[in-house]
Amino acid sequence: MTTTTCHPLSHRERAILRAVAAGRCRLSPEIGAPLLVDGVYCSDQLVGLRLATAGLIRDGRRTPTITETGRAALAAA
Repeated sequence: MTTTTCHPLSHRERAILRAVAAGRCRLSPEIGAPLLVDGVYCSDQLVGLRLATAGLIRDGRRTPTITETGRAALAAA
């Protein structure tokens, strides 16, 4: 089941989606799986959860991947 966002994507969310699409993101092995971009913790601790809940990214075993819905959201932005 895919969910859609009920608000426009912020600049930060679009930047994270582009980083996920480029393969630059990883999920930390720590509890809560914080998102790392280029090896650095993302300052917005909930952005990964928001994007996953909206169906824009999915967890691919420590490497998040962008979904077709996420690609469409980036193309529309």
